Amino acid sequence: MANHKSALKRIRRNESVRLRNKLQHKATRNAIKKLKDLKTKKAAAKLFPTVVSMLDKLVKNNIIHSNKSANLKSKLSKHVAAL
Repeated sequence: MANHKSALKRIRRNESVRLRNKLQHKATRNAIKKLKDLKTKKAAAKLFPTVVSMLDKLVKNNIIHSNKSANLKSKLSKHVAAL
């Protein structure tokens, strides 16, 4: 158990930050799945900027690595272009 007030606060804060990161990451993964499941190019092109924005926010907050984001964006843009 923690011995200092600041350590106790850090434990509480870490848990809330972990849950927030988990929620953002899961929401982005669900958006990516939704984009992959779309059949029309028009709908996919409309959703694509939203997904890219979500990925950029994850990178900015150090939830995922920038190379992973670039890889996903590249694959998704190829998928949208191929529809």
